[in-house]
Amino acid sequence: MTPRDPDCLFCKIVAGEIPGEVVHETETTLAFRDIQPQAPTHVLVVPKAHHPNAVATAQADPSLLVDVVLAAGRVAEQEGLVERGYRLVSNTGQDAQQSVDHLHLHVVGGRAMQWPPG
Repeated sequence: MTPRDPDCLFCKIVAGEIPGEVVHETETTLAFRDIQPQAPTHVLVVPKAHHPNAVATAQADPSLLVDVVLAAGRVAEQEGLVERGYRLVSNTGQDAQQSVDHLHLHVVGGRAMQWPPG
């Protein structure tokens, strides 16, 4: 059984309890459009198992973190971002503006990005 937090927004999307515009799915991951996009393409890639962040995921199941990154790459390919570039962003904690305590990679692209990002 996949670990799940009954109060987690992303766990509810994975379970189909809350709708999401799904753009890619594997056995272990789900990718859906961000409801407040910050770029022309803004997709969130989450593991179907609940882990609060990338480090916790790597500690619990390193192969799951690989699955999330590979799924993000597939999303970038299908969204046509590979040639010009894109960002993979993972926020961890309050100061980094992590709004949902469930690992998620933002796949952001479709326009030129600025640096530094924050």
